[in-house]
Amino acid sequence: MKSFAITIILLLAMPLHAQESAPNLNLDERKQELLNVDAQFSKLSEARGVNEAFLSYLSDDGVLLRSNNFPIIGKEIIKERFFSRLDSGYTLTWKPLYADIAQSGELGYTYGIYEFRALDPEGKSIIGNGTYVSIWKKDQFGSWKLVLDTGNEGLEPKSK
Repeated sequence: MKSFAITIILLLAMPLHAQESAPNLNLDERKQELLNVDAQFSKLSEARGVNEAFLSYLSDDGVLLRSNNFPIIGKEIIKERFFSRLDSGYTLTWKPLYADIAQSGELGYTYGIYEFRALDPEGKSIIGNGTYVSIWKKDQFGSWKLVLDTGNEGLEPKSK
């Protein structure tokens, strides 16, 4: 009978312990945190260049999905293929519009719109835009790292 009573007490205490170990932030606050991280990522891209921004936020096993390419996997390969070229001739910025977070608080995604600005060889302004989605995961230090990034060009439907 004594062991039965101890078992009941332990079972009743388990939900209380689970609540105590849950993160202090509620789900809406965690979503806002991720939106802020994505916005800071864009600000770094605008201020210091897309190369530095992506290499700062990309996880070591990050993946880029780009048009007409197989998935590009791994920070070192991505650095060699995309972020070893000069990025001073253009700017890439984006605005996150939405974020969602897994209940665990360790995985989430953002999506939004981006803008690409450059000058053509004649000095005329080129502006491109589109949509993007980024998947984020917390690293061992609790920082959000970009694990997958992809986008689509254009915001207006093509005319027939």
